[in-house]
Amino acid sequence: MNIWESDLPGIGRKFQMETRNGDKLIIVIHDNGRREIYHLDQSNPDECVSTITLDDEEAMKIAGIIGGMNYKPKALENIEITLNDLVIEWHKVEPQAACIGKTIGQLAVRQKTGATIIAVIEAGHYKKINPGPDQILAGGSTLIVVGERQHVKAFKQLLASGE
Repeated sequence: MNIWESDLPGIGRKFQMETRNGDKLIIVIHDNGRREIYHLDQSNPDECVSTITLDDEEAMKIAGIIGGMNYKPKALENIEITLNDLVIEWHKVEPQAACIGKTIGQLAVRQKTGATIIAVIEAGHYKKINPGPDQILAGGSTLIVVGERQHVKAFKQLLASGE
């Protein structure tokens, strides 16, 4: 998928993309937080098929839904989003991981790796947003982690080794 970006002076920023299925989208992010999404006709890219306007809060909620914060398809065990140097990754705790039964505090995740666990999704879709140091890690849970790429790599090693 290709994404083209361009500044819109006095307005904001424009992103154009074509999906693998051939759909063409234009997303305009206004400086005031408003977002506009335009879906263009595949056969006539000058014609708009549909448009959606979202405020900042609506856009963030939809981004979370599309990005898997509310529901992660079973086919996706590990996914990653990169924002400049910041990486957000969904990481499944394997059944044999050494971290199982230990708390986030016992593992000293932030101190040892620089990464932060921002959410835990346990079996049965129980979600704990912003878990504290007393959160016990369980096999099969999905951890949503944020940090720079090297922090997330160190985090994965910590989960596997438990140290």
